[in-house]
Amino acid sequence: MSIQKQIEQKLYASLDIQSLVVINESHMHRGHAGDDGSGESHFLIEIKSEDLNNLRSVEAHKKIYQILNEEMKIIHALAIRLYK
Repeated sequence: MSIQKQIEQKLYASLDIQSLVVINESHMHRGHAGDDGSGESHFLIEIKSEDLNNLRSVEAHKKIYQILNEEMKIIHALAIRLYK
């Protein structure tokens, strides 16, 4: 299973999500630091979740990183956009 699918599945399983888009941006970082050649090293998450609404941005990011703990050991970069 792709890292992108793993991210989507874990977030849907852990949070009450109204909207989720996971974008693989690895192609934009080919040859740069952190590019391991897998094509799955850089991701952007755009998320709207009731579970994150009452958290400060830093707390919401930490919660997402905790959910994606295993994936964060593999990927190089994860950008997060929170929507309320």
